Amino acid sequence: MAQNDNLFARRIEEIRALGYDAVIISGTDPHASEYPAPRWKQVEWACGFTGEAGDLVVTQDHAGLWTDSRYFIQAKTQLTGTGAELHKTRVPDEVPIPQWLAGHFPKPPASIPGSAAPQRGPVRVAIDGLCQSVGAVRELEDALAAAYGPDGYEIVDKPDLLSPLWSDRPAIPHEPVEVLDEKPLGETRREKLAWVRGEMAKSGCQSLLVTALDEIAWLLNIRGTDIEYNPYVISYLLVTPQTALWFVRNVSEVPTVPDVIPADYSVLDDALEDRREECGRLSVDPSTLNYHTLKLLRKYFPDDKLAFAPSPVPLRKAVKNKKEIEGFRRAFIEDGVAMETFLYWLETSVKGGAGITEWEASEKLNDLRSRIEGYRGNSFATISAYGPNAALPHYSTPREGSAVIKPRGLYLCDSGGQYLYGTTDITRTVPMGRCSRQEKEDYTLVLKGMIDLTLAVFPEGTAGCQIDALARRPLWSSRRNFGHGTGHGLGFYLGVHEGPQSIRQNFNPQPMLPGMVTSNEPGLYREGKHGVRHENVVLCREEGKSEFGTFLGFETLTCCHIDTSILVKKLLNESELDWIRAYNRVVYRILKPRLAPEVAKWLKKKCR
Repeated sequence: MAQNDNLFARRIEEIRALGYDAVIISGTDPHASEYPAPRWKQVEWACGFTGEAGDLVVTQDHAGLWTDSRYFIQAKTQLTGTGAELHKTRVPDEVPIPQWLAGHFPKPPASIPGSAAPQRGPVRVAIDGLCQSVGAVRELEDALAAAYGPDGYEIVDKPDLLSPLWSDRPAIPHEPVEVLDEKPLGETRREKLAWVRGEMAKSGCQSLLVTALDEIAWLLNIRGTDIEYNPYVISYLLVTPQTALWFVRNVSEVPTVPDVIPADYSVLDDALEDRREECGRLSVDPSTLNYHTLKLLRKYFPDDKLAFAPSPVPLRKAVKNKKEIEGFRRAFIEDGVAMETFLYWLETSVKGGAGITEWEASEKLNDLRSRIEGYRGNSFATISAYGPNAALPHYSTPREGSAVIKPRGLYLCDSGGQYLYGTTDITRTVPMGRCSRQEKEDYTLVLKGMIDLTLAVFPEGTAGCQIDALARRPLWSSRRNFGHGTGHGLGFYLGVHEGPQSIRQNFNPQPMLPGMVTSNEPGLYREGKHGVRHENVVLCREEGKSEFGTFLGFETLTCCHIDTSILVKKLLNESELDWIRAYNRVVYRILKPRLAPEVAKWLKKKCR
């Protein structure tokens, strides 16, 4: 451990030696991806933090990592000895990076007539403009300008800022591209491109530069493996009235994609110059467009030819069509077979004294999923956590030295698969034997919250943030809570996390719409003791109309039983108990014909 700590401390000093007042190192890539390829895991390289969400700031007298509650415990451990401190985000007293920098440096002194006192130069903040969104840089500029004046700061854009220090930095990936059969998708590439052009016309624009990888994959009906767990291709897409120009790596090896012209990833600058007349007024999304690319655009597009607006793609792809919904239902049944087989194996192995570790359990589940037709890999790294390790919401299961799962306490498994016909995500917290009173109460209250959200009926136009409290009420009533969101959207053989909808306390005005597929996953975490999370995925659907309007609710897609052995029944009302009984009956009825006889027999007892 000491060797690694010293390594990261030295790297932070090397960053300081670049000579800037502050360096911001982003945890994302040029496409604002949640999960970047190894080349862009710059925060991990600099300070050793391996969480999926975190940004590092290095000044001459401070180094800090900004991350949210999913990673607080992990960050404290991984930052030990590096000299970097944890800055908590999504908490009431949060100080975001722009505001922190605005208060960190001395304010410029008031000018005194006739004074010859030396004046401090502007605060110089270095960024890798390829890995900072336009929106993020705007927030930074606003905060610094308010604090130091318009001439009191300088944003220094240094693409690939860390490359001179990172001698073995991985290359930009360019893995094979998969062109999907369009029949199971419910919509062709040509139809999607025509729709985009129609949306641009409505907004007064003629063209759109698509920079988010999931949007490109959805629009073109292609998938790839450039990023682990995410079936994306590192690329840009320029949609004009006449053409769809796809800027991709290793262009000579890319298969033919009808209605699309391939171009090399590195010639985006030249293409923008050559096609500015064809583009007319160009629309870009500041939340995913990187700052460096914006500077390229400004060379060729004056202000009246450049529009900043949210991309229309995320909302369209979040509302699944009939074919996609059919695919999701199939995916969760197939996934349920693997999950039940895994849970049977886990229980019998642990009770039999096999000494199963967290890593071995993870590998067993991965193997069972890999046998499913249409499997294309996991949708994220399996979280296999026993006892105190489950108190880390995004625990990274170590290959070596992982904990042995014992026949007592709680084991948490959060996992999912990528299939040609859908993406899955499921969490089950499993009683492995005798549990404490506190474990039983926490287990029951979290489940109660999940059920209460599942049973919600709400008027059309309701946003996820308006129903989030339903999942938290049982915990709040007992003075308990969790720090992460309750629900995120799922892509169709795309990212396991997608928007624009969410179910969380943070304000998000996006209404829930019929066809949206969203997770329902409240939790509770006690550091050093245990963690509980129950997660099903639900489909938003219409639940009827009345003189008061149209009402919506949820259909549960996840097909895997819920263990009732440690429930504190007095904490559940009759409607909640009825839901558990009905849900487990449906799971057993659907999965019984597909399970091995011994697994089906075991599941019957579990669902009784």
